[in-house]
Amino acid sequence: MKLLPLALAIFTTISTAFAWESSYDSLLQKYVKGSGVNYASWHKNTADRKAISEITGAIASASLSGKSKDEKLAFYLNAYNANILDKILAEYPTDGPGGGGFFGRNKFFKSINFSVAGKTTNFSALENEIIRPTFNEPRIHFALNCASDSCPPLHGKAFNAATLDATLTQLTKNFVNNDPDGVKIKGSTAYISKIFNWYADDFKTAGGAASYINQYRTTKLPKKIKFQDYKWTLNSTS
Repeated sequence: MKLLPLALAIFTTISTAFAWESSYDSLLQKYVKGSGVNYASWHKNTADRKAISEITGAIASASLSGKSKDEKLAFYLNAYNANILDKILAEYPTDGPGGGGFFGRNKFFKSINFSVAGKTTNFSALENEIIRPTFNEPRIHFALNCASDSCPPLHGKAFNAATLDATLTQLTKNFVNNDPDGVKIKGSTAYISKIFNWYADDFKTAGGAASYINQYRTTKLPKKIKFQDYKWTLNSTS
């Protein structure tokens, strides 16, 4: 019986890398509905708005010392998405990130600073200077959520190292098989997300975007490929 507290401590360490993950997970399960987020209800709930701000505060001061590669990647994915939610709720109601327009959106992703693990960053830098070059993992593009309709849907649970690989694979499969914003087939043409154009370098090792997508598709893409227009409207649902 004396070993029980130690066993519980070990289990807690394995099941969650950070104390705030369970609170974040609960908020996601409460407000993420299908492909969107119920921002209106979340914004009305003062306690839950405070909760996401407290989570981003904990993310800001978190230490990654001694964490595994998967723990770090799960942390950064959660950090990006949680901060997006916090910032959107702060400016809600809004038509999209930064108000929906190009200049506001550009400011939202490149000029709004916040802290992650003791370092000041912004959304563009977190994705392009930390997550992409550090982990060299194309599936992150289907896990990061930019709060817009054309973005891969926000995952309705906190990312966790223990299930990260399987989750990233499933999110990728969902986006290229089941989401028309990921892949839409019309006749002999495949209209694919502009993500595959913007981040083309990330898919080169697979032979390019089409070859990468076909690794996860149940039916192969037709040879003719075009990129879809990107909808920056808020990924809001009720």
